[in-house]
Amino acid sequence: MARTAEVVIIGGGIAGSSIAWHLTQGGCKDVVVLEREAHQGLGSTGKSMGGVRAQFATDPNIRMSLYSIPMFARFEEVTGHPSGYKAHGYLFMATTPAHMDYLRTNHAKQVALGVKGAELLAAPDVAKFFPLMRTDDVVGGSFCPTDGFVDPHSVMTGFMLNAAEHGATLVRSAEVTAIDVDSKGVAGVRTQDETIATRVVVNAAGPWAAAVAKMAGIDHPVTPLRRCLVPSEAFPDLPEKLPMIIDMSTGWHFRPEAVGILMAWNDRNETPGFKNGIDPGFIETILTHAANRVPAFAELAVNPRRAWSGHYEMSPDHHAILGPVPSVPGFFVANGFSGHGVMHSPATGKIVADLILRGNTDLIDPAELGFERFSKGRLIEETAVL
Repeated sequence: MARTAEVVIIGGGIAGSSIAWHLTQGGCKDVVVLEREAHQGLGSTGKSMGGVRAQFATDPNIRMSLYSIPMFARFEEVTGHPSGYKAHGYLFMATTPAHMDYLRTNHAKQVALGVKGAELLAAPDVAKFFPLMRTDDVVGGSFCPTDGFVDPHSVMTGFMLNAAEHGATLVRSAEVTAIDVDSKGVAGVRTQDETIATRVVVNAAGPWAAAVAKMAGIDHPVTPLRRCLVPSEAFPDLPEKLPMIIDMSTGWHFRPEAVGILMAWNDRNETPGFKNGIDPGFIETILTHAANRVPAFAELAVNPRRAWSGHYEMSPDHHAILGPVPSVPGFFVANGFSGHGVMHSPATGKIVADLILRGNTDLIDPAELGFERFSKGRLIEETAVL
């Protein structure tokens, strides 16, 4: 079977769904989204911690948050579907003067770019957020009340359902097998069931982005990196509005989840690759970090079978790679989010749709996150990666 489309998006996760929605909002109705699984959200989207924040270290990430967070807040008004946005805030706890200097530098940049409500905290103010925490080594912190959490599956579904109402088509169980390229650039996409003639393809394939790009003869610097999340069983006495709390001494962080908490930790020894499952020592390590920071968590009940792993799609400088690939006209990428794909999905959709429809965007400087920045040595390192 063969058909045509104005734009084909490879990947029906939260990024691909947002791009589809923004394209339809921009007047492009002939959009086909190809999802290789039988259901959306089985990749990185469904395994995300769901955090959203404006407390970043670089201009493009802060600007993307300034677009994304307000959209999450009014998501139901805009799309007709809930986002699950909870503005509980993010609390960064500094335990050294160097940590505090880092937070001050970031805070100044955030405020200069328009982040509202972000504040630097003295040590006693940090302790007030969660009195059960041990704070004898805390020297200060930072907090932004509009940071918080969303439901990634709800956001993805909301974007896609509304895009479908405006002309987009989602095709499930449609694994891409080839991308056709001719002298003009992208010519079409093939799956096991059909060929779609198109002059615009968007690679929104998450951790699998490099393999998709390779089909078009493109060497794409995106690699998968395992990340693990550990939910607890019920824990009493949690504050009603507990923020995401980040212990900068270890990188351990947690947020409320149902009647317990959801914990994460950036294992510096993790190596790239499509590894699944959780190593036996990981849960022991994360519980040790938890008990060291919150002594009451020494009694925290955890069912290892409820823990899960997913994959970050890492770029060399921990920033998204967004926009056209000049060597193959019509081929666009939306990858490399390095753990920020869910929280920046609205901005991703806006930027990529702008670049497809009018060749520019006013949300960021496109060159900052462009594909060519690596070959031209213009990397911008994001250090606030969780």
